[in-house]
Amino acid sequence: MARRFRGESHHKVDNKGRVSIPASFRRVLESGDPNWQSGGSPELVIVYGDHRRNYLECYTMDAIDEVDDKIAALPRGSMERKMLQRLFHGQSFPTNVDETGRLVLPAKLRQKIDIDNEAFFIAAGDTFQIWKPETYDQDELAKTEEWLDDLPEDFDPLIFLDKQKEE
Repeated sequence: MARRFRGESHHKVDNKGRVSIPASFRRVLESGDPNWQSGGSPELVIVYGDHRRNYLECYTMDAIDEVDDKIAALPRGSMERKMLQRLFHGQSFPTNVDETGRLVLPAKLRQKIDIDNEAFFIAAGDTFQIWKPETYDQDELAKTEEWLDDLPEDFDPLIFLDKQKEE
């Protein structure tokens, strides 16, 4: 099984759109890029499509290949395949980490999520997300709080792992 992204962090974004990627994330990108060699720059794909997304989702090459295989398995011409192709092929940006461990976010992507001078990185298993910190706090944390408010006070989320075994 491929390595997973873990953790979260804030990073400064300079006026050219350069932002440092957390070191642990870079290690996962390297291990998820079959063409990466020591001393080289790992590749990744940033998916920015879907107007409901307020973040950028970053995929290792292995993870995006897995998505591409699933899309290719859908019937040609089907609405599902067209939608997924538009999102993962058309509304994505292939790039690489530079020699200093930074990612260059083009103006279009920065504008999409309204990033100015700071980015918030958060792991999501085999992907990671880049958010404007304030948007993450307002959107994601607020949803989590609402969700938690609907659960019993003694609720333990680890029961979701046990449900997996039952199915």
